[in-house]
Amino acid sequence: MRIISGQYKSRKIIAPKSLPVRPTTDMAKESLFNIINNLFYFDDISVLDLFAGTGNISYEFASRGTENITCVDQDYGCIKFINETSKSFNMSIQTIKSDVFKFLEKSTLQTNIIFADPPYDFSDELFAKIPELVFTNNLLLENGLLIVEHSKHTDLSQLPNYSYSKSYGGNVFSFFEIT
Repeated sequence: MRIISGQYKSRKIIAPKSLPVRPTTDMAKESLFNIINNLFYFDDISVLDLFAGTGNISYEFASRGTENITCVDQDYGCIKFINETSKSFNMSIQTIKSDVFKFLEKSTLQTNIIFADPPYDFSDELFAKIPELVFTNNLLLENGLLIVEHSKHTDLSQLPNYSYSKSYGGNVFSFFEIT
């Protein structure tokens, strides 16, 4: 994987094969950040990266100037890799080793963007639980955005606060907003 734009543009990041991850493809990530770039100033926002995996999305935000980034993942290897990588790039990324659902149930952290990239084989109920917890617990700031990445075989359009989706190959980003 590589960083698409910003201070660390074109830097490659090689994650250990032992991590239980499926990083967002560069093509999908570039398209996603084109959308986000039209909605936010990167140096003015805070980001919560759920099911952070390798930290791929967080590195992209940090490279573009976002300084307030929190990653949540339950895998120790993923958290360790994010900590090591962000330190090597001098990025200010905070990590929390936790089950994402337990974190969302207890968190009071409010951010501008929440990005969630859960396993594609999640049940519809588990996918639905993400926006439910985010909006029930008021975790988005005003004009904030929840983005859930999933496969083209999952449809989240019937969930509350759903706004729209964008597809890139087998990847889909569903956007949720405060209504």
